[in-house]
Amino acid sequence: MSKRRIIGTINGVIAAASYGTNPLFALPLYSRGMGVNSVLFFRYSIAVILYGVWLVCFKRISLNLAKNEIIPVFLLGLMFSLSSLTLFEAFNYIEAGIACTILFIYPVLVAVMMAIFYKEKLTGIIAAAIGLTSCGILLLYNGKPGTSLNLHGIALVIASAFLYAFYIICVKKNKVIKSIRAPKLSFYVMLFGLIVYIYNLNFCTLLQIPQSPFMWLCVICLSIFPTIISLETITIAIKLIGSTTTAILGALEPLTAIFFGILFFNEHLTLRITLGIILILSGVLLIITKNKQS
Repeated sequence: MSKRRIIGTINGVIAAASYGTNPLFALPLYSRGMGVNSVLFFRYSIAVILYGVWLVCFKRISLNLAKNEIIPVFLLGLMFSLSSLTLFEAFNYIEAGIACTILFIYPVLVAVMMAIFYKEKLTGIIAAAIGLTSCGILLLYNGKPGTSLNLHGIALVIASAFLYAFYIICVKKNKVIKSIRAPKLSFYVMLFGLIVYIYNLNFCTLLQIPQSPFMWLCVICLSIFPTIISLETITIAIKLIGSTTTAILGALEPLTAIFFGILFFNEHLTLRITLGIILILSGVLLIITKNKQS
């Protein structure tokens, strides 16, 4: 495996695992009365400040955007932000674990759209990896007996998956965006994405402030793990190993949710979940093996 593919794969794994921490930090804030838009406002605003200081003061990266870069990056930021908003709204209607499970249709969407619009060949290995990981995700579904899924919640997650898939494809295929360095792109995606929540909060007049050190810790962790770390690593992975491969590595996201569910929320590791994990890891290993042969 080339150094480029090794770095891309590692970043894809980190991106998936870090993005899977969303429910871990968001749900405690919901339970303490914070609304979705307030949670996401603090998530993005703190991320912009921390990451901006890091880039300018420590990495010495210029944040200047060319005129032709402003609109594509602005739209990309809105797309990523709306993907977060629809997913977090879905947590109010269906269980977070189920929402993250349904969200995993996005690798299939990426693969299909890449094949239709960009004539990317859907190889046997890619198809097998999608099949294995999709079956694994279905096995992770843990709905309560006799209950039905909220259709509004499902619609929100599907919208989030489509937006996330479009985001991944645009990072790889848009000529202007491809030319922007990953750190600078990540910074502006977060900055422009913040506009969505400022607008939804009536220009912050409806903003709810965290009321305890624990709540502040949760919003800071949301800013760092599923935002800064996930956004930068997924951008690097897409540029190095492509949209479809990066999306399939995203199968590790629900595994992160399962891990924290067992560790913090008293969920149990059943035989069904174990089989689901094995199938997901098998699909991911197929992708890594494919990259090794490339």
